[in-house]
Amino acid sequence: MLLRALLLPAFVVAGWVQVASAELALVMVEEKGCIWCARWDREIAPKYPKTAEGRAAPLRRYDIDTPVPTDLAFTGPLRFTPTFVLVEDGRELSRIEGYPGEDFFWGLLGAMITRADPGIKMN
Repeated sequence: MLLRALLLPAFVVAGWVQVASAELALVMVEEKGCIWCARWDREIAPKYPKTAEGRAAPLRRYDIDTPVPTDLAFTGPLRFTPTFVLVEDGRELSRIEGYPGEDFFWGLLGAMITRADPGIKMN
């Protein structure tokens, strides 16, 4: 018992005890020929992985014309492309339907991420 009491703090300090954490992702629901998806690809996609938002919620793409992957659970039907769905461990937390342009997109996404995990600081 004494040995365990002495070793547990050492394991925690060494990082050997891992705490489970939820995983955020941003699912981009798209379809072939979507002009707003193409615009998002031009304006946002190249820089997205380099941003705080991109690091907090890595991008995952989903084609609306294919079956929903079994590891994703949306709260309602997907009708528009692009739709950006913030998921935690595959479950929908919030969404942006349509692409409102670069200026609005970053603000909306930042607010969604902050609501999901107040500990994540956006720029």
